[in-house]
Amino acid sequence: MIEATVEVRVPSSILQLGFDRDEIQRRMVEMLIISLFAEGHISSGKAARLLNISRVEFLALLRLRGVAYINYTADELAVEFEAVDQLKIRATR
Repeated sequence: MIEATVEVRVPSSILQLGFDRDEIQRRMVEMLIISLFAEGHISSGKAARLLNISRVEFLALLRLRGVAYINYTADELAVEFEAVDQLKIRATR
């Protein structure tokens, strides 16, 4: 993969928290990729490939970082709940 260098300025106090430059770079790339995924610019598979991890590992990373993998609209969620209710009705018959 071809790489590019981008300069990012961070407060020096971050270094005082015990994070070295490599850790800051790793986290910046991770959060950029998570952000691109959350905004719908890339798929979870593409995000995983960019981070050199499996898709399952990426989904676990999302959970760890508190990012929802599935974002339902209110209408989509209503449809899902209706489907669950229908399953419950069938199961009790």
